[in-house]
Amino acid sequence: MTDLPEEVPVQGRRDPTLRVINGAKAGVPGRPRQRRLVPRAVPPPAEPIEEVLERLDREPVEDPTGTEDLTDPAEVEDLPDPDDDPAEADAMTEDATKDAQTTKTTAAGRTAAAHTDAGPPARRRALAGLLVVLLAAALAAAGVYGHRWYVDRATDQARRDAVAAARQASVNFVSVSAASVDRDLQRIVAGATGDFKDEFTRGQAQVRTAVVENKVQSQGSVLRSGLVSGDRRRAVVLVAVDATVRNVKAPDGRPSHYRIQVDLVRDRDSGDWLVSRLQFVG
Repeated sequence: MTDLPEEVPVQGRRDPTLRVINGAKAGVPGRPRQRRLVPRAVPPPAEPIEEVLERLDREPVEDPTGTEDLTDPAEVEDLPDPDDDPAEADAMTEDATKDAQTTKTTAAGRTAAAHTDAGPPARRRALAGLLVVLLAAALAAAGVYGHRWYVDRATDQARRDAVAAARQASVNFVSVSAASVDRDLQRIVAGATGDFKDEFTRGQAQVRTAVVENKVQSQGSVLRSGLVSGDRRRAVVLVAVDATVRNVKAPDGRPSHYRIQVDLVRDRDSGDWLVSRLQFVG
């Protein structure tokens, strides 16, 4: 009985198939039957292989609808072949560029998301630092303005005190009585300093004699006063004074009007304003 033929593929362009035929004769008892190979011709293709490949390349690729992975692991995505259709190569290149851009956009989105996730703590730290800087600036500004306010306030107060001292010194200078001459002259000396104090002290005896001999009685009052210039250490004040003077020649008294310029300096130890110069200016 003859066995069924077995087809064995043979590599080659024509890919011939050999049919194995079991020999029926030459069967010697005890020896295996001999086999012989008979070449079988392959039918010629219906169209040239080049045309078939070109047609397959131009056919659209359908997406697999099944659940099995139809991609051959051995296949690797290559760049478009220059021998292929230029339009198709450009389309493939454009698709590859879009895919790369999409990948970059996705990576950038992930990076931005990572930065967003890490954003709130960084913003809180930046806000805290900004608040510290603003607080320091506010404290510095408060210190500067506070110091300036203190200086301005102290200067204004010093000027008011200087004007008050000039008014009192002017009244003391024109208010002298024979009955209280020593006390009156001592009051003038106590409110003086510098050259003015020295000069008045040297002429104090003569003034006392004139007051006593002429029975002088003078009492003054300030009409108005004004600050010419001044700071916390020095000041110049004009004072307008009216006085009624009685003496031997005018027992009923006569009115007198004086305008006095008073220069003052502030004593460092006591803080009192003292007269450094006093002169009549009209």
